[in-house]
Amino acid sequence: MIASGAWGSRILTDAHVVAGARDLVAKIGDAKSAPAHVVAVSGDDDDVAVVETSIPNAAVAALGSANGIEPGNPIGVLGYPIPDAFTDEHLGTTVSLYTGRVASVRKGALEIDVAIIPGESGGPVFDMQTGTVIGIAESRFDEERAIGFATPIDVAVAFLAAHKR
Repeated sequence: MIASGAWGSRILTDAHVVAGARDLVAKIGDAKSAPAHVVAVSGDDDDVAVVETSIPNAAVAALGSANGIEPGNPIGVLGYPIPDAFTDEHLGTTVSLYTGRVASVRKGALEIDVAIIPGESGGPVFDMQTGTVIGIAESRFDEERAIGFATPIDVAVAFLAAHKR
């Protein structure tokens, strides 16, 4: 969540998560859900999107910076596995928390040692020491699930500055 008030809430995610989506429903926490719509999408290189929903007054994440992040920095990743993949197990859509470390800092990407499974792209990657969001989780390789990446939050912050409400 990047902004919220009486009007509703804005959610930062990956553009590929909402590409071609219809009848979007945003879920905040484990209970609240409401229809949502895409309000801004970056180009393919950045893979960033903003979704808006009518759910009011939700908690907003503190956005940090990926500048100064180094390999070995402890991180956490929040995500929701694709619900349809777990219907037989009746697991629902409770948020998953994974912890790990930054494996490598690359141009335009953070490589993390946390696998990003289908449905978890678009979730926040946060610095375990400060709690601030330093990236947006994404899976770049369909064939290789053991490698996770994150778009540095600085890319998203620049995108947000260009698409202020």
